[in-house]
Amino acid sequence: MSEVFRCMGRDIPLGNEMTLMGIINVTPDSFSDGGFFFDHSAAIAHGMRLVQEGAAMLDVGGESTRPGADPVSVEDELKRVLPVIKELAANGARISIDTSKAKVAEAAIEAGASIINDVTALRGDPSMAKIAAESGAGLVLMHMLGEPRTMQTDPRYDDVVTDVLDFLRERAAFAEEAGVSEASICIDPGIGFGKTKGHNLRLIASATRFIDTGYPVLYGPSRKNFIGLTLDAPVDERLEGTAAVVAWLAAKGVHLVRVHDVRSMLRVARMTEAIRGND
Repeated sequence: MSEVFRCMGRDIPLGNEMTLMGIINVTPDSFSDGGFFFDHSAAIAHGMRLVQEGAAMLDVGGESTRPGADPVSVEDELKRVLPVIKELAANGARISIDTSKAKVAEAAIEAGASIINDVTALRGDPSMAKIAAESGAGLVLMHMLGEPRTMQTDPRYDDVVTDVLDFLRERAAFAEEAGVSEASICIDPGIGFGKTKGHNLRLIASATRFIDTGYPVLYGPSRKNFIGLTLDAPVDERLEGTAAVVAWLAAKGVHLVRVHDVRSMLRVARMTEAIRGND
């Protein structure tokens, strides 16, 4: 595995410390913070706050991927994210664009993004691989069963860990064949995207199997429904559950996590790493 996740010169070291990706949903309907940062000025202020709290990158998205979410047009998505990306990038933030649309990814890169976070793993838009390859942007490939509108309708696997691993290996190979550098590919098991509570817990418990692929690994457990089901906790009471998952992932050596509560999760990760370093 490369020592860095290559992202157009804004490379991310892959050492002993977990890297945190802060979430900025410029949407009216995301599951946890929909509408909170729909206003551009609010989204920009939130992003700068997350950087101050320790986020090494900001994942900006203009289309909700919560279960049951409806698609958003390219035009609407661009109107939502571009002003936010431009301002945050101008202030030095490393930006990931959370999109499955090649036109949105291309415009976001022109505006200052250096990472493409594609929840469809290059299946949603045939032009996305070309954009990633030609730009040299970092590329996150995520597993999702079906699409947001249907993914939580009775999801089934022969073996969830093996099935997700096989999918991500195939998608990474596809990306490389399209010209994306191996060092620019990161894989994401897709916690909450077409998985039951049990599926999600198994994918988290099996983190080392994803690390063993040799690709950087990103998990996105923050405030997700499997935590609510496990703890009988509403979405605004899932901080401790998220912290437990981040601690487990940090102990296993997962490279990146995508979270809402950056300051708290950074402390959890660093404390866990301090213990791991004395094992």
